[in-house]
Amino acid sequence: MPTRAYWSGRIRLALVSIPVEVLPATKSTSRISFNQIHEPTGKRIRYEKVVPGVGPVEASEIVKGYEVEKNKYVLLTDEEINDVKLEAKKSIDLTQFVDEDAIDAVYFDRPFYIVPSEEDEDAAEAYIVLRDALKKTKKIGLGQLVVRGQGSIVAIKPYGKGLLMETLRYADEIKKADVFDELPSKKVDADLVSLAEELIEKKAGGFQPEKFKDTYTAALRELIKAKEEKRPPREIEEAPPVSNVINLMDALKRSVGKGGGAAAKPSAGGSKAKEPARKSASKTKSAKSSGKAAKTAKKASRRKAA
Repeated sequence: MPTRAYWSGRIRLALVSIPVEVLPATKSTSRISFNQIHEPTGKRIRYEKVVPGVGPVEASEIVKGYEVEKNKYVLLTDEEINDVKLEAKKSIDLTQFVDEDAIDAVYFDRPFYIVPSEEDEDAAEAYIVLRDALKKTKKIGLGQLVVRGQGSIVAIKPYGKGLLMETLRYADEIKKADVFDELPSKKVDADLVSLAEELIEKKAGGFQPEKFKDTYTAALRELIKAKEEKRPPREIEEAPPVSNVINLMDALKRSVGKGGGAAAKPSAGGSKAKEPARKSASKTKSAKSSGKAAKTAKKASRRKAA
């Protein structure tokens, strides 16, 4: 089934206009969602739209309202909202370009794929020109978009053979990071940081999202299937639980494979324990050699007797 376009319009760069379609880059079908069920009957719970003192109302009687003060609303119809004239509803003007790493991660919201419109023969050429220019300059194009009654800043950048658009939050949507103000400003042991760096380097590598499995969703699916088949659920394989190590230095040392705590002490199977084994081995060798000498002496005496 083809993916339905999230938005269709044009990307504009000065006098260049590129017809495009914006498609969702993510899917929610892998997630599990629950319905509320009336347990005695097993039927799904439905919600009615009601007005206090009036009761249930028809959908045709419902309009959108913005509360300007307590219990006082400005009413708007869908037609009035749709008639708001904004260029951002039908085109994305790239008005600014920034470096690839210039945008703080907290601003990013949702990713989308951009493809050239199939209805315009010249769209693909202009699309490729924009993609290659962004690649060579290592820049991200910024513009604004209005879709489904919501406005967003958008960032457009090269992505493989195509273009990726990410919606960004506006500055007034981001809370101040003052939650960190009360964190202690004390200095920590440099050895602790060094061990942490070593652990990070040990686990460093390329991003491989396929290695991360949603074990919680898998366990929920197994539980649902087991209940449907009236059997006990099978256990889902996951990483073993980590022991709670109180001493930070000890925990870091163990993590990088340098021992720590009791692990640093020589064990019963250490180098000292091997010495008696060596002695017993040498005794066995000498016993074997003396046994051979005795046999040789017996053979020689028999020859003389003959």
